[in-house]
Amino acid sequence: MFEWRKSEQRWDTVHHPFTSPQTNDIKKIKKEPENILAYQYDFILNGVEIGGGSIRTTDLKVLSAVFEVLGHKKKEIKKQFSNYFESFSYGVPPHGGIAPGIDRLLMVLLREPSLREVIAFPKTGDNRGLMMDVPSKASKEQLNELHLKIIKSKKK
Repeated sequence: MFEWRKSEQRWDTVHHPFTSPQTNDIKKIKKEPENILAYQYDFILNGVEIGGGSIRTTDLKVLSAVFEVLGHKKKEIKKQFSNYFESFSYGVPPHGGIAPGIDRLLMVLLREPSLREVIAFPKTGDNRGLMMDVPSKASKEQLNELHLKIIKSKKK
């Protein structure tokens, strides 16, 4: 369920924080995050992941414990995810999901060695999209609309 981010000195989730842990023991979740497994799955074809998903947490106490492990404060959790606390208070059935990677499936079926051979707009090695010229610089109007300011740091 959790993995330690050494560079950031904090816990993070392997899949996403809404994935259901394989225990409802809140004390165990908080004290032993490294030992908690999750209800998450991958769809594999010929050794290639072509999809993935998880069963979602429906217990708000468990969900809160997961967010606490991730470093969030109790007040912050209820404020930031108020929609969950509101809707889940009426009851929610167990549920899950899966997201297929159609491009990955095509890669396997067409026996292509690289995902770049089957995706519509492949990226360069440094993640630039030549077909759409991305990433591109935001205009002053876009930055103003989002109330953002770019401050260049002084390198030493």
